[in-house]
Amino acid sequence: MDLISQIDTLKKHETPFYAYSLRDLNYNLVSCKKAASKYNYQVHFAVKANSNPKILHEIKNAGFGADCVSGGEVKASIQAGFAAKDVVFAGVGKADWEIELGLKENIFCFNVESVQEIEIINELAAKYQKIAQIALRLNPNVDPKTHAYITTGLEENKFGINPWEYDLVIEKLNQCKNVKPIGLHFHIGSQITDLNVFKELCLRVNEIQNHFKDKNLVFSDLNLGGGLGIDYHNPDENPIPPYDEYFDLFHQFLAPMPNQKIHFELGRALVGYCGNLISKVLYIKEGIKTNFAILDAGMTELIRPALYNAYHKIENISNPLGEEKVKYDVVGPICESSDTFGKSIELPKTQRGDYISIRNAGAYGEVMVSNYNLRNFPKSIFID
Repeated sequence: MDLISQIDTLKKHETPFYAYSLRDLNYNLVSCKKAASKYNYQVHFAVKANSNPKILHEIKNAGFGADCVSGGEVKASIQAGFAAKDVVFAGVGKADWEIELGLKENIFCFNVESVQEIEIINELAAKYQKIAQIALRLNPNVDPKTHAYITTGLEENKFGINPWEYDLVIEKLNQCKNVKPIGLHFHIGSQITDLNVFKELCLRVNEIQNHFKDKNLVFSDLNLGGGLGIDYHNPDENPIPPYDEYFDLFHQFLAPMPNQKIHFELGRALVGYCGNLISKVLYIKEGIKTNFAILDAGMTELIRPALYNAYHKIENISNPLGEEKVKYDVVGPICESSDTFGKSIELPKTQRGDYISIRNAGAYGEVMVSNYNLRNFPKSIFID
Protein backbone atom coordinates (compact mmCIF):
# COMPACT_ATOMS: atom_id res chain seq x y z
CA MET A 1 0.00 0.00 0.00
CA ASP A 2 1.64 3.23 -1.16
CA LEU A 3 0.28 5.71 1.38
CA ILE A 4 2.68 8.50 0.47
CA SER A 5 1.18 8.85 -3.01
CA GLN A 6 -2.30 8.74 -1.44
CA ILE A 7 -1.65 11.52 1.08
CA ASP A 8 -4.13 13.95 -0.56
CA THR A 9 -6.86 11.31 -0.39
CA LEU A 10 -6.02 10.52 3.23
CA LYS A 11 -6.27 14.20 4.20
CA LYS A 12 -9.95 14.21 3.22
CA HIS A 13 -10.77 11.97 6.17
CA GLU A 14 -10.91 12.79 9.86
CA THR A 15 -8.15 11.08 11.79
CA PRO A 16 -7.63 8.60 13.30
CA PHE A 17 -8.91 5.99 10.85
CA TYR A 18 -8.02 2.64 9.36
CA ALA A 19 -6.93 2.56 5.73
CA TYR A 20 -7.22 -0.77 3.94
CA SER A 21 -5.95 -1.95 0.57
CA LEU A 22 -8.15 -4.57 -1.06
CA ARG A 23 -5.42 -5.04 -3.65
CA ASP A 24 -2.93 -6.04 -0.93
CA LEU A 25 -5.56 -8.24 0.72
CA ASN A 26 -6.40 -10.12 -2.46
CA TYR A 27 -2.74 -10.54 -3.38
CA ASN A 28 -2.26 -12.20 -0.01
CA LEU A 29 -5.38 -14.36 -0.33
CA VAL A 30 -4.35 -15.61 -3.78
CA SER A 31 -0.86 -16.45 -2.50
CA CYS A 32 -2.25 -18.43 0.43
CA LYS A 33 -4.81 -20.24 -1.70
CA LYS A 34 -2.18 -21.24 -4.25
CA ALA A 35 0.16 -22.65 -1.60
CA ALA A 36 -2.60 -24.54 0.24
CA SER A 37 -4.18 -25.96 -2.92
CA LYS A 38 -1.03 -27.95 -3.72
CA TYR A 39 -2.09 -30.37 -1.00
CA ASN A 40 -5.86 -29.78 -1.12
CA TYR A 41 -5.72 -28.09 2.29
CA GLN A 42 -8.79 -26.11 3.34
CA VAL A 43 -8.20 -22.69 4.92
CA HIS A 44 -10.65 -20.84 7.16
CA PHE A 45 -10.26 -17.19 8.11
CA ALA A 46 -10.06 -16.46 11.85
CA VAL A 47 -12.76 -13.79 12.03
CA LYS A 48 -11.45 -12.52 15.36
CA ALA A 49 -8.51 -10.98 13.48
CA ASN A 50 -10.72 -8.58 11.51
CA SER A 51 -14.50 -8.59 11.24
CA ASN A 52 -14.87 -5.58 8.95
CA PRO A 53 -17.81 -6.55 6.67
CA LYS A 54 -16.01 -5.59 3.47
CA ILE A 55 -12.94 -7.59 4.47
CA LEU A 56 -15.11 -10.61 5.28
CA HIS A 57 -16.90 -10.31 1.93
CA GLU A 58 -13.59 -10.32 0.04
CA ILE A 59 -12.33 -13.34 1.96
CA LYS A 60 -15.55 -15.23 1.34
CA ASN A 61 -15.35 -14.46 -2.37
CA ALA A 62 -11.79 -15.82 -2.42
CA GLY A 63 -13.09 -19.22 -1.33
CA PHE A 64 -12.10 -19.33 2.33
CA GLY A 65 -14.18 -20.63 5.22
CA ALA A 66 -14.88 -18.80 8.49
CA ASP A 67 -13.44 -19.70 11.88
CA CYS A 68 -15.55 -18.07 14.60
CA VAL A 69 -15.15 -17.73 18.36
CA SER A 70 -18.46 -16.11 19.30
CA GLY A 71 -22.09 -16.01 18.32
CA GLY A 72 -21.52 -12.50 16.99
CA GLU A 73 -18.82 -13.77 14.65
CA VAL A 74 -21.08 -16.58 13.46
CA LYS A 75 -23.76 -13.98 12.65
CA ALA A 76 -21.27 -11.71 10.90
CA SER A 77 -19.94 -14.59 8.80
CA ILE A 78 -23.40 -15.69 7.68
CA GLN A 79 -24.33 -12.07 6.89
CA ALA A 80 -21.13 -11.71 4.84
CA GLY A 81 -22.23 -14.63 2.70
CA PHE A 82 -20.23 -17.55 4.09
CA ALA A 83 -22.13 -20.79 3.59
CA ALA A 84 -23.06 -22.49 6.86
CA LYS A 85 -21.13 -25.57 5.72
CA ASP A 86 -17.97 -23.42 5.74
CA VAL A 87 -18.44 -22.01 9.25
CA VAL A 88 -16.63 -23.48 12.26
CA PHE A 89 -17.38 -22.36 15.83
CA ALA A 90 -14.45 -22.56 18.26
CA GLY A 91 -13.86 -20.84 21.61
CA VAL A 92 -13.38 -22.01 25.17
CA GLY A 93 -16.59 -20.48 26.56
CA LYS A 94 -19.66 -20.79 24.32
CA ALA A 95 -22.89 -19.55 25.89
CA ASP A 96 -26.05 -21.60 25.38
CA TRP A 97 -27.56 -19.02 23.02
CA GLU A 98 -24.41 -19.12 20.90
CA ILE A 99 -24.53 -22.90 20.62
CA GLU A 100 -28.21 -22.71 19.75
CA LEU A 101 -27.43 -20.16 17.03
CA GLY A 102 -24.88 -22.52 15.51
CA LEU A 103 -27.38 -25.37 15.62
CA LYS A 104 -30.12 -23.30 13.99
CA GLU A 105 -27.75 -22.16 11.24
CA ASN A 106 -26.56 -25.76 10.67
CA ILE A 107 -22.90 -24.75 10.80
CA PHE A 108 -20.25 -27.27 9.82
CA CYS A 109 -18.73 -27.96 13.21
CA PHE A 110 -18.27 -26.96 16.84
CA ASN A 111 -14.71 -27.22 18.18
CA VAL A 112 -15.27 -28.39 21.77
CA GLU A 113 -12.81 -27.71 24.57
CA SER A 114 -14.05 -29.73 27.55
CA VAL A 115 -16.00 -32.81 28.55
CA GLN A 116 -18.73 -30.60 29.98
CA GLU A 117 -19.07 -28.73 26.70
CA ILE A 118 -19.70 -32.03 24.92
CA GLU A 119 -22.52 -32.69 27.39
CA ILE A 120 -24.08 -29.23 26.91
CA ILE A 121 -23.94 -29.35 23.11
CA ASN A 122 -25.47 -32.81 23.22
CA GLU A 123 -28.34 -31.56 25.42
CA LEU A 124 -29.04 -28.53 23.25
CA ALA A 125 -28.83 -30.55 20.03
CA ALA A 126 -31.36 -33.01 21.46
CA LYS A 127 -33.63 -30.09 22.31
CA TYR A 128 -33.65 -29.07 18.63
CA GLN A 129 -33.68 -32.67 17.38
CA LYS A 130 -30.35 -32.21 15.65
CA ILE A 131 -27.03 -34.01 15.45
CA ALA A 132 -24.19 -31.57 16.10
CA GLN A 133 -20.90 -32.22 14.37
CA ILE A 134 -18.01 -31.63 16.74
CA ALA A 135 -14.22 -31.63 16.67
CA LEU A 136 -12.22 -32.17 19.84
CA ARG A 137 -9.81 -29.34 20.57
CA LEU A 138 -6.88 -31.09 22.20
CA ASN A 139 -4.00 -29.54 24.08
CA PRO A 140 -0.78 -30.92 22.54
CA ASN A 141 1.52 -29.20 25.08
CA VAL A 142 3.67 -27.62 22.35
CA ASP A 143 5.51 -24.36 23.10
CA PRO A 144 4.89 -21.92 20.20
CA LYS A 145 7.76 -19.63 21.27
CA THR A 146 5.61 -16.51 21.08
CA HIS A 147 4.20 -13.98 23.56
CA ALA A 148 2.69 -15.56 26.69
CA TYR A 149 -0.63 -13.79 26.11
CA ILE A 150 -1.08 -15.50 22.72
CA THR A 151 0.25 -18.93 23.71
CA THR A 152 -2.63 -21.41 23.69
CA GLY A 153 -1.23 -24.94 23.43
CA LEU A 154 0.49 -25.59 26.77
CA GLU A 155 -0.96 -27.59 29.63
CA GLU A 156 -1.19 -24.49 31.83
CA ASN A 157 -3.36 -22.68 29.25
CA LYS A 158 -7.15 -22.61 29.51
CA PHE A 159 -7.63 -23.97 26.01
CA GLY A 160 -8.27 -27.52 24.89
CA ILE A 161 -8.71 -30.97 26.38
CA ASN A 162 -5.65 -32.33 28.16
CA PRO A 163 -4.14 -35.80 27.52
CA TRP A 164 -5.27 -37.31 30.82
CA GLU A 165 -8.89 -36.64 29.75
CA TYR A 166 -8.75 -38.44 26.40
CA ASP A 167 -10.22 -41.72 27.62
CA LEU A 168 -12.94 -39.89 29.55
CA VAL A 169 -13.83 -38.04 26.34
CA ILE A 170 -14.17 -41.31 24.44
CA GLU A 171 -16.46 -42.64 27.16
CA LYS A 172 -18.57 -39.48 27.05
CA LEU A 173 -18.87 -39.59 23.25
CA ASN A 174 -20.24 -43.12 23.48
CA GLN A 175 -22.95 -41.83 25.81
CA CYS A 176 -23.97 -38.75 23.82
CA LYS A 177 -26.27 -39.55 20.91
CA ASN A 178 -26.79 -36.02 19.57
CA VAL A 179 -23.16 -35.21 18.80
CA LYS A 180 -21.09 -36.66 15.99
CA PRO A 181 -17.31 -36.50 16.46
CA ILE A 182 -15.83 -35.76 13.03
CA GLY A 183 -12.47 -34.25 13.84
CA LEU A 184 -9.58 -33.19 16.01
CA HIS A 185 -8.59 -29.57 16.44
CA PHE A 186 -5.31 -27.99 17.56
CA HIS A 187 -4.21 -24.37 17.92
CA ILE A 188 -1.01 -23.61 19.78
CA GLY A 189 -0.66 -19.84 19.52
CA SER A 190 -0.41 -16.73 17.39
CA GLN A 191 2.33 -14.72 15.62
CA ILE A 192 4.60 -17.78 15.35
CA THR A 193 7.69 -17.07 13.25
CA ASP A 194 9.75 -20.16 14.10
CA LEU A 195 8.33 -22.73 11.68
CA ASN A 196 10.07 -25.57 13.54
CA VAL A 197 7.31 -25.20 16.11
CA PHE A 198 4.85 -26.56 13.54
CA LYS A 199 7.07 -29.58 12.92
CA GLU A 200 6.83 -30.36 16.63
CA LEU A 201 3.05 -29.94 16.40
CA CYS A 202 2.86 -32.41 13.49
CA LEU A 203 4.79 -35.07 15.35
CA ARG A 204 2.61 -34.64 18.43
CA VAL A 205 -0.58 -34.77 16.35
CA ASN A 206 0.61 -38.02 14.75
CA GLU A 207 1.00 -39.56 18.20
CA ILE A 208 -2.42 -38.36 19.34
CA GLN A 209 -4.17 -39.61 16.21
CA ASN A 210 -2.62 -43.04 16.70
CA HIS A 211 -3.83 -43.08 20.30
CA PHE A 212 -7.41 -42.53 19.19
CA LYS A 213 -7.01 -45.01 16.34
CA ASP A 214 -5.98 -47.64 18.89
CA LYS A 215 -9.27 -46.85 20.65
CA ASN A 216 -11.15 -47.44 17.36
CA LEU A 217 -11.84 -43.75 16.83
CA VAL A 218 -10.73 -42.31 13.48
CA PHE A 219 -11.72 -38.82 12.37
CA SER A 220 -12.62 -37.56 8.91
CA ASP A 221 -11.29 -34.05 9.57
CA LEU A 222 -8.15 -32.64 11.12
CA ASN A 223 -7.79 -28.93 11.96
CA LEU A 224 -4.22 -27.78 12.67
CA GLY A 225 -5.23 -24.25 13.68
CA GLY A 226 -3.24 -21.24 12.58
CA GLY A 227 -0.68 -18.99 14.18
CA LEU A 228 1.54 -18.20 11.19
CA GLY A 229 3.19 -14.86 11.92
CA ILE A 230 4.00 -11.86 9.75
CA ASP A 231 7.03 -9.57 9.47
CA TYR A 232 6.10 -6.43 11.39
CA HIS A 233 9.63 -5.02 11.07
CA ASN A 234 9.98 -5.28 7.28
CA PRO A 235 6.50 -5.04 5.72
CA ASP A 236 7.75 -3.78 2.35
CA GLU A 237 10.48 -6.39 1.98
CA ASN A 238 8.25 -9.27 3.13
CA PRO A 239 4.62 -8.39 2.27
CA ILE A 240 3.50 -12.03 2.18
CA PRO A 241 3.95 -14.67 4.90
CA PRO A 242 5.96 -17.80 3.97
CA TYR A 243 2.92 -19.81 2.90
CA ASP A 244 4.85 -22.30 0.76
CA GLU A 245 7.26 -23.20 3.55
CA TYR A 246 4.39 -23.38 6.05
CA PHE A 247 2.19 -25.78 4.10
CA ASP A 248 5.18 -27.77 2.76
CA LEU A 249 6.25 -28.44 6.34
CA PHE A 250 2.87 -29.89 7.27
CA HIS A 251 2.86 -32.02 4.13
CA GLN A 252 6.31 -33.34 5.03
CA PHE A 253 5.79 -34.17 8.71
CA LEU A 254 2.06 -34.74 9.17
CA ALA A 255 0.78 -38.32 8.83
CA PRO A 256 -2.97 -37.94 8.20
CA MET A 257 -5.38 -40.81 8.21
CA PRO A 258 -6.56 -42.10 4.80
CA ASN A 259 -8.86 -39.59 3.05
CA GLN A 260 -8.68 -37.22 6.01
CA LYS A 261 -9.46 -33.58 5.20
CA ILE A 262 -6.89 -31.12 6.52
CA HIS A 263 -7.99 -27.68 7.72
CA PHE A 264 -6.17 -24.53 8.81
CA GLU A 265 -7.43 -21.33 10.39
CA LEU A 266 -5.33 -18.29 9.53
CA GLY A 267 -6.09 -14.75 10.64
CA ARG A 268 -3.18 -12.35 11.05
CA ALA A 269 -1.32 -13.88 8.09
CA LEU A 270 -4.21 -13.10 5.72
CA VAL A 271 -5.14 -9.57 6.80
CA GLY A 272 -2.27 -8.12 8.83
CA TYR A 273 -0.52 -6.48 5.89
CA CYS A 274 -3.55 -4.89 4.25
CA GLY A 275 -4.42 -2.35 6.96
CA ASN A 276 -2.74 0.72 8.42
CA LEU A 277 -3.81 3.03 11.23
CA ILE A 278 -3.59 6.65 10.05
CA SER A 279 -3.16 9.31 12.71
CA LYS A 280 -2.17 12.96 12.94
CA VAL A 281 0.38 14.61 15.20
CA LEU A 282 -1.29 16.82 17.79
CA TYR A 283 1.77 18.04 19.63
CA ILE A 284 5.54 17.72 19.79
CA LYS A 285 7.03 17.83 23.29
CA GLU A 286 10.77 18.29 23.42
CA GLY A 287 12.45 17.05 26.57
CA ILE A 288 16.00 16.80 27.87
CA LYS A 289 16.14 13.03 27.42
CA THR A 290 13.07 12.28 25.33
CA ASN A 291 11.04 13.90 22.58
CA PHE A 292 7.38 12.99 22.37
CA ALA A 293 5.22 12.89 19.25
CA ILE A 294 1.67 12.92 20.59
CA LEU A 295 -0.86 11.48 18.13
CA ASP A 296 -4.63 11.70 17.96
CA ALA A 297 -4.72 7.87 17.90
CA GLY A 298 -4.05 5.89 21.04
CA MET A 299 -4.40 2.50 22.65
CA THR A 300 -8.15 2.80 22.11
CA GLU A 301 -7.54 2.56 18.36
CA LEU A 302 -4.68 0.03 18.43
CA ILE A 303 -4.12 -1.78 21.70
CA ARG A 304 -1.47 -4.30 20.63
CA PRO A 305 1.57 -2.21 21.66
CA ALA A 306 0.09 -1.51 25.10
CA LEU A 307 -1.22 -5.03 25.61
CA TYR A 308 1.62 -7.14 24.20
CA ASN A 309 4.43 -4.59 23.88
CA ALA A 310 4.01 -5.36 20.19
CA TYR A 311 6.07 -3.65 17.50
CA HIS A 312 4.55 -1.82 14.54
CA LYS A 313 6.60 0.13 12.01
CA ILE A 314 5.80 3.84 12.28
CA GLU A 315 6.23 6.25 9.37
CA ASN A 316 5.78 9.98 8.83
CA ILE A 317 3.99 10.02 5.49
CA SER A 318 3.79 13.83 5.37
CA ASN A 319 7.58 14.17 5.39
CA PRO A 320 8.97 10.80 4.28
CA LEU A 321 12.20 12.18 2.77
CA GLY A 322 13.14 14.66 5.47
CA GLU A 323 16.90 14.60 5.95
CA GLU A 324 16.97 15.66 9.61
CA LYS A 325 16.24 12.63 11.79
CA VAL A 326 14.94 12.82 15.35
CA LYS A 327 14.07 10.09 17.82
CA TYR A 328 10.60 10.25 19.37
CA ASP A 329 8.52 8.34 21.81
CA VAL A 330 5.36 8.03 19.72
CA VAL A 331 2.42 8.13 22.11
CA GLY A 332 -1.33 8.59 22.20
CA PRO A 333 -3.65 10.93 24.13
CA ILE A 334 -5.11 8.34 26.52
CA CYS A 335 -4.65 8.83 30.27
CA GLU A 336 -2.49 5.73 30.67
CA SER A 337 1.31 5.58 30.72
CA SER A 338 1.12 2.41 28.63
CA ASP A 339 -0.49 4.39 25.78
CA THR A 340 2.68 4.21 23.70
CA PHE A 341 3.15 3.00 20.11
CA GLY A 342 6.93 2.96 20.22
CA LYS A 343 9.92 4.37 22.08
CA SER A 344 12.97 6.06 20.52
CA ILE A 345 11.50 5.78 17.04
CA GLU A 346 13.67 7.55 14.46
CA LEU A 347 11.56 9.69 12.14
CA PRO A 348 12.17 12.64 9.86
CA LYS A 349 11.79 15.81 11.96
CA THR A 350 8.10 15.81 12.76
CA GLN A 351 5.68 18.65 13.46
CA ARG A 352 2.09 19.27 14.45
CA GLY A 353 -0.30 18.22 11.68
CA ASP A 354 1.95 15.59 10.11
CA TYR A 355 0.24 12.35 9.12
CA ILE A 356 1.60 9.18 10.72
CA SER A 357 1.07 5.65 9.44
CA ILE A 358 1.21 2.73 11.85
CA ARG A 359 1.86 -0.22 9.58
CA ASN A 360 0.54 -3.80 9.52
CA ALA A 361 -2.54 -2.98 11.59
CA GLY A 362 -4.95 -5.08 9.55
CA ALA A 363 -5.14 -7.80 12.21
CA TYR A 364 -6.22 -7.26 15.81
CA GLY A 365 -6.49 -3.55 15.18
CA GLU A 366 -9.93 -2.22 14.27
CA VAL A 367 -11.53 -5.30 15.78
CA MET A 368 -10.11 -4.48 19.25
CA VAL A 369 -11.06 -0.79 19.28
CA SER A 370 -12.67 0.58 22.46
CA ASN A 371 -14.24 3.88 23.49
CA TYR A 372 -12.31 4.14 26.76
CA ASN A 373 -12.09 7.84 27.78
CA LEU A 374 -15.36 8.10 25.78
CA ARG A 375 -13.39 8.18 22.56
CA ASN A 376 -15.15 8.08 19.20
CA PHE A 377 -14.75 4.88 17.22
CA PRO A 378 -12.46 5.32 14.20
CA LYS A 379 -13.82 4.89 10.71
CA SER A 380 -12.31 2.69 8.04
CA ILE A 381 -11.65 3.54 4.40
CA PHE A 382 -10.57 1.50 1.38
CA ILE A 383 -8.06 3.24 -0.85
CA ASP A 384 -7.55 0.67 -3.64
